[in-house]
Amino acid sequence: MSGLAPEDELRLNVMMAGDLQAVRIDEAAMIVHGLSSRGEASIKLHPTGRNEQYLRRVREILAGHATGSPGGYPVYLHGWTRMGQARDKGLDCLLLLGEAEAVVSVAYSNGLTDELARRAWWAMPAADNARRMLERDCVVQGKMGKVLAEHLVEYLPFENNPHTIIDTIRLLLQPGLIDDEVRKKLWNRGAVDNAYHVGFLERMPDDFPAEVSPRNDWNALSSRLAQFADYPYAAQLERVLSARGQAFLQTSEAMLRYPADRDVVNALLNALAAYFSSISHPGCCGEDTLEAMFANVDAFCRDVTSAAGQFLGSFPEYASEVRAMLALSCMNSSVAAPILSRSTAGGTLMRQKLEPITTPILQQIAVLRGQAFSATAPRRRPRA
Repeated sequence: MSGLAPEDELRLNVMMAGDLQAVRIDEAAMIVHGLSSRGEASIKLHPTGRNEQYLRRVREILAGHATGSPGGYPVYLHGWTRMGQARDKGLDCLLLLGEAEAVVSVAYSNGLTDELARRAWWAMPAADNARRMLERDCVVQGKMGKVLAEHLVEYLPFENNPHTIIDTIRLLLQPGLIDDEVRKKLWNRGAVDNAYHVGFLERMPDDFPAEVSPRNDWNALSSRLAQFADYPYAAQLERVLSARGQAFLQTSEAMLRYPADRDVVNALLNALAAYFSSISHPGCCGEDTLEAMFANVDAFCRDVTSAAGQFLGSFPEYASEVRAMLALSCMNSSVAAPILSRSTAGGTLMRQKLEPITTPILQQIAVLRGQAFSATAPRRRPRA
């Protein structure tokens, strides 16, 4: 005895006998939806007892057909699902179980393909599934990439978790997913929520949709630096003083003055250090205090045999800028960890606690922008 109404059992068997690709169960309406190469089909269930028990029996039949095991989606696999540890083989069978966790398992799997992404999205069109699937190049470059990106763009205004916003923007800015108009709209939202700008700092630090002028001495210096194009310090200095570099610094400064959340702080600091990573030197970083780190930077720049010292032999007037770039290359999230790990504060209180870290960073940014440092500078953002 299947325990199902004869009509339901017959229609389920007919559905499973076809080219079934995915199953979705609407528990509230008691409807089983099936996706096949011929389109969609629906079965309205007629429970003969309690809905929960009836749906359990439906899933047992689906599991017996898909995997040969009537036990449904194994409970012990639930813990693996969101760690991407599900088997890469047999992922198509998981989509036939009518289990939400099984769909999530497919979305998180390393064995995901563009076709499996299409089926999984039909089975469970959830924003978190879209984000995880957009971590796979095959999906980004496939037919589903833009479909998932469009959903995330529409859903993004309803997100209020900074970590989720940062993660979403980071994924949306992958090449080919959104057009320039959408990209500009996402940038403009950063005017009221700077979590939106973190993804731009990470993904496209040299191509913000903003208008910022280069530093006044950039035109004259760039021709001189062209003779040293193969030197990392020359390339990084030219990059920083250009319009694109000034836009990066201006955005970083505005965010550092007004971070609303620790996720924004950590991601911003990592993006800032990554921007200057081409000149990073292990002898300058890794100290317990910023004072010790700055002392290492000064010693490195004074050493005429070091890469920085050799560069400054030709450009001594830019010693402050080189020191600032080297210091910022060390300013990743680890410098804020001792403070953030001791407090759960957010907003204004968090900013006050972080001032011993943010003030030195803002001072280095002011050097690179050719401006006098001000602890109370007004909030300013690049004009879109």
